[in-house]
Amino acid sequence: MPAPSVFCTRPFLAGKRQLLTNLCKTSVDFKQCRNMRLLRFQGPTGPRLAAERKDGHVVDLNACAELELTTPGDTIEFLTAGPALWETAERLLDDKESELRVDQSEYLAPLIRPDKVVCVGMNYRDHCEEQGAPIPTEPLLFSKWSSCISAPYADIQYTDETQTLDWEVELAVVIGKQGKNIVERKAMSHVFGYTVAHDVSERTWQLQKNSGQFLIGKAMDSFCPIGPVIVSKDEIADPHNLTLRTKVNGILKQDSNTSQLVHRIPALITFISRFFTLLPGDIILTGTPPGVGCFMKPPQYLKEGDVVECEVEGIGCIRNAVRRPDAA
Repeated sequence: MPAPSVFCTRPFLAGKRQLLTNLCKTSVDFKQCRNMRLLRFQGPTGPRLAAERKDGHVVDLNACAELELTTPGDTIEFLTAGPALWETAERLLDDKESELRVDQSEYLAPLIRPDKVVCVGMNYRDHCEEQGAPIPTEPLLFSKWSSCISAPYADIQYTDETQTLDWEVELAVVIGKQGKNIVERKAMSHVFGYTVAHDVSERTWQLQKNSGQFLIGKAMDSFCPIGPVIVSKDEIADPHNLTLRTKVNGILKQDSNTSQLVHRIPALITFISRFFTLLPGDIILTGTPPGVGCFMKPPQYLKEGDVVECEVEGIGCIRNAVRRPDAA
């Protein structure tokens, strides 16, 4: 497409105005809302989609008629609608009449039922060093079911199949725009924002059983708490310079920085989209740093009653207790 200056030199002024209008419409796909912190909460009649302001107040986006959202609590509908609706929602955050307070206990997972939850293993240099493992030359991918996703303060289920539960804090990328075979220089235009993920892992099933396939050990119910919000990408100055931490019962276990990522976010999006079409709402878990329980000497695993806190700088902290389902 010609640069705007080419349009400005055309002799027919009416045509120039229309062409500039069309240019703006074409560019809107690459415009990103600012300071948007999306969340879902449990309202009196069911889940609601909302945006959190910096002062802690929440605006119920489902109550904003101007947005014309049809399904309460549907984050994927919001993401699929695209930048024009996002910008409208951003403007509505200044509406004092729509603000409300939401208790932390009412927060739901900020996004449910994504088409894909793509996970990346061995993606921190210091985590590879912890294991004495070589740094991968290409991303190591596995997946979780979308049914793994749970609320930021929900319990992790402890059952007879989960005797070696382990913790993994991760920066998660939320896709905002569909794409296939995405080139690296355009990869970030497909990102809506980021959230915190806890990649709960059952190490026996991951590493010893099922012929070495990761799926069962990574994809049991409750194995992907996320939240507490999805932060729009413009609110994060540099996603490759964020501190990540995990505490178990208040004791620091993981403490690193996304600067240690082997494959950075644009490279991950390019690689993943070679094989799978990325859709709005898809989540990419970018990997975990060192300090997981299975590589400690002796190994440490979560027990019933333990509380895990996973935090990513600029996004927030999720907190999950380990409990038997019948004790919840």
